[in-house]
Amino acid sequence: MRIALALALVLAACSGTRRVQESPTLAADDRLLASATVAAERIAVVSERDGDTAWTRLRELAKDIGNRITGSAALDRAIAWAERNMRDDRLDDVRREPVLVPHWVRGAERARIVRPVDRPLAVLALGGSVGTTRELRAPVVMFDSIDALRASTARLDGAIAFVNQVMPPYDEATHDPGYRVALPARLQSASEAAKRGAAAALVRSVTAIRSPHPHTGALAYTDDAPRIPAAAVSTADADRLAALVRRRPVEVSLSLGAHRLPDTPSANVVGEIRGSERPDEIVLLGAHLDSWDVGEGASDDGAGCVAVMEALRLLRASGLTPRRTIRAVLFTAEEYELAGARDYRQRHGAERHVAAFETDFGMGTPDAIGVGTEERVRAMTPLLPLFARFGIRELRPRAYGADVHPIVETGAMGFHLEPDGRHYFDTHHSQADRLDVVRPEDLRRNAAATALLAWILADA
Repeated sequence: MRIALALALVLAACSGTRRVQESPTLAADDRLLASATVAAERIAVVSERDGDTAWTRLRELAKDIGNRITGSAALDRAIAWAERNMRDDRLDDVRREPVLVPHWVRGAERARIVRPVDRPLAVLALGGSVGTTRELRAPVVMFDSIDALRASTARLDGAIAFVNQVMPPYDEATHDPGYRVALPARLQSASEAAKRGAAAALVRSVTAIRSPHPHTGALAYTDDAPRIPAAAVSTADADRLAALVRRRPVEVSLSLGAHRLPDTPSANVVGEIRGSERPDEIVLLGAHLDSWDVGEGASDDGAGCVAVMEALRLLRASGLTPRRTIRAVLFTAEEYELAGARDYRQRHGAERHVAAFETDFGMGTPDAIGVGTEERVRAMTPLLPLFARFGIRELRPRAYGADVHPIVETGAMGFHLEPDGRHYFDTHHSQADRLDVVRPEDLRRNAAATALLAWILADA
């Protein structure tokens, strides 16, 4: 396999008119394999020597700073923390790039079943929801899916629509966590219910497990419907509520203090290792620094931020200088409206991004790297044994990241880290996303694999 040639051809094909400036030769194939072998060894040595560095940083972010919703003082502290650590790692051109972000506030919230029994409901307002202005008491009308709600012609005047969309279990054969099946209910239920006259919407939390913790996340109001209050119900309470609704009329009281304040200043945090030969060609490593306002934001996406920072630290500490520039970007406002991603493309979209990588799928046991296409899988398979020492067992022909997607649209190759995802959505966007869901060794090895991928993309 002509590794360097294959990678270069993929780079060129995925960059439209943007092409690698030098044509690789067969000797370059040998060079890349030798270079990657040396890099893997050096990265492994430093990673094992400094084995506690990434974990110490994640503990600081999760425990000392905590959850980091946009507009919060905690996110401001996290931005300062990230910038300080990048400077300590001697990265090049460390900076904050100002971004104006949405400032949504949850406020006090309360929900209860009031008829035929009196029982509390564990809820979290969905991100961006409007509040109730006062306590709302209304009958509940249940739908088993968002498709059932869309298909309904019944009026819901004054009722609370309850969409009990069940998330399927993790598919072992395809490594599909089922998120895409359940997500539309969270995004669209409020507007679909409002079109039919509903006063509010309740949505089953997007997780496949039975849990007492509700899982929040952004909704997506549409312009053709009134904005009504919407909240996620824990799966345990969703099951109880569904069982009641199937037997008799049910009324629920709901009070949400959610509201939106004027947009507020924030920032993406950027640091680089400047390329030695092609400094204007960029390999982007991305993760998002904000989180929802529950839990500690350790898995989503504190660990991803730490892994990206650690990848560059490992390369710097290993004495490795890439041919292309490797740029770390810790994005703001990924969870709500993607202001950081949009601002980054506006500032840097004209620059030559060769590849864009994102880690935003938790930090489970190292498992795979998504490389986007079957062509890239074939091109990179000879390098897989080098990744295996860090626990990566396969390359997969898919890649996505919400924050790097705008740059991928400009022609960059897309990549993502895909650790074992069996339990990621057990804690996603909930009070259960705490430091103890991440294992130090998983964080260390995933960060090392990220460093090796960055090196290969920057040196190909």
